[in-house]
Formats: sequence, C-alpha cells, structure tokens
Amino acid sequence: MTEPNPSSRSLVWRMSRQELVLLVSTVGWGGTFLATQKGVALSGPLFFVGLRFLFATLFMLAVGLKVLRGMTRHELIAGGWIGLTMYFVYALQTAGLQTITSSKSAFITALYVPIVPLLQWAVMRKPPRLMSWIGIALAFTGLMLLAGPEPGSLGMGRGEVLTLLGTFAIAVEIVLIGHFASSVDSRRVTLIQCAVTAVLSWGTMPLLGESLPGFSWTLVIIAAGLGLVGGTIQLAMNWAQRSVSPTRATLIYSGEPVWAGIVGRIAGERLPMMAIVGALLILAGVVVSELRPRKRRDEEDEECDSELEPEGVDGELCNS
Repeated sequence: MTEPNPSSRSLVWRMSRQELVLLVSTVGWGGTFLATQKGVALSGPLFFVGLRFLFATLFMLAVGLKVLRGMTRHELIAGGWIGLTMYFVYALQTAGLQTITSSKSAFITALYVPIVPLLQWAVMRKPPRLMSWIGIALAFTGLMLLAGPEPGSLGMGRGEVLTLLGTFAIAVEIVLIGHFASSVDSRRVTLIQCAVTAVLSWGTMPLLGESLPGFSWTLVIIAAGLGLVGGTIQLAMNWAQRSVSPTRATLIYSGEPVWAGIVGRIAGERLPMMAIVGALLILAGVVVSELRPRKRRDEEDEECDSELEPEGVDGELCNS
C-alpha cells in the first residue's frame, strides 16, 4: 500500500476508476431523457420501454453469451428483483414524459439523491458518513433550484406524479444493485434485468389498455440507440457498484440533471440563473461527498487490504 504524502491536506479527494465509469455513465444517462421524449411521441410508454430493453437484452447477449452457462439461481433472483424495479422506473418515467419536458423529468428523477442513503440506512443499517450527509444536503439544495423555471416549485400534475413515483423505484434499484453487486456476475445479471424489464413492459400492455403503434423506423432507431446506451449503463452500474457504496454512487448519479439540462439547452431549452447555481451545488455535493479525514481513509485502506489481499483481489476495489 502506498504511503500517504506527508504534505497532503487533512482532507483528500480521490476518484477510483469505478467512480469514473459511473460518472461517464451519468453523462450518458442525462442525455437519454430528450431521446426518450422523442420516442414516446411515436409510441405508448410501455411498448417503447419494451422495445428499448429488447435491444438492450440483445446487446447483452452479444456481450455476455460466453458466460451464460455459469448462471446461478442467486443471479436469476438478483436480476429478477432489479429488473422489476427497472420496469417501474422506466414505465413511470416514460409515461411522465408524455406531459412534461425532458429537463423537468430529469430534475424530478434526480430527487432520489436524498432517498437512497436514507433507504440504505433503514434497510441495510448502513448510516452515511458525515461528509456524505453534507454532500447530500448540497445536492438536494441544488436539485430544488434546478426544479424548473420557478426555482423550488414543482407543479404536481399527472406527469410529475408519475415521475416522482419512478424516482422512489430508482432509489430501490440502486440499493438492490449495491446489495447484489459483489456476489453476482455483472454481465449475467444485466442481461436478466433487461430481459425482465422488456417482458414486463410488453406483458402489461393489455392490462393497461395500451395498443400497438404503427411501424416507424425513427422509433426503431431511437429505441435501438437507447437500448445500447441503457445496456451499457446498467452493465457499468452493476460492475462499478461492486466497490462503490450506494450512497457514494448516488452522489455521482446526482450530476445527471446537469447533463440533461445541457442536452436540453442544445435542443433549445434555456436554464435560468438559479438553475445554473443549482447545477454548481450538485457538483459541489459530489466533490464534498468524496472527502474524509486522511487518518480515517488510511485506516479504511488498511482494513481493505487485510480483507481482500488473501483472496488476490485488487485492493482498489475496496473503495466504498
């Protein structure tokens, strides 16, 4: 283990390669809202989600075909539960996009930031660290400023309510991924959860009275692109959260509305000054959440090394 630099400050910040992958995934995630809104204009929400995740499943088959023989019952259960939460996330979020803008959807969706650590605390008995709480507070404040043209005010119409319900499902999904990530193969589980999402979406169309849309190459292209991006993001989340705690992952994900806002601006939307301030607060929350006293970090690194080295695992993975 590398000795700490004596000249380092008492608080240090370091981002692992797993966290960088989550950051890149968040950029891609932010860009999907506008594309989803374009796609759902050509189709009902459930059909669009099913088509999107059919392509994601095919992508994961190409990526993980060689490892499918090792599928375990535990991985089937993990993928099934995560896929169930994903179904609610994308079905509710996509339905909401029929009546609200992509930027507003992204802002409301990102309200899961303060929900995940609280849910993790309630279910897994893992209270967040002090710096995580400070980062969460900054990010939550920023999200309130980003909420819309009237900062701090969310009009609760049908689209807003559906999106907010999907936000709670995202919090559950992130906690489930964090719970299962270290005990499953990320490629197999990602394949299962994408397939479950597609099957549930199409299977519930008759129950909710949604009819099949007319054929459209534009719809197919959008769904295929989002399937590729979505499959890649889910794979990255499952891999990276083997070593990144749900609380820290949540703070990284909180940058998603910033990127969604940038895409929206390119498409013609304009962020008010208070929204820009909110974006900066979110980024500050991500940075602050990574800070901890040097002594505490050194003690945790030593504990990681003692736990992981006998099994030949890279100590870098113990970074939660």
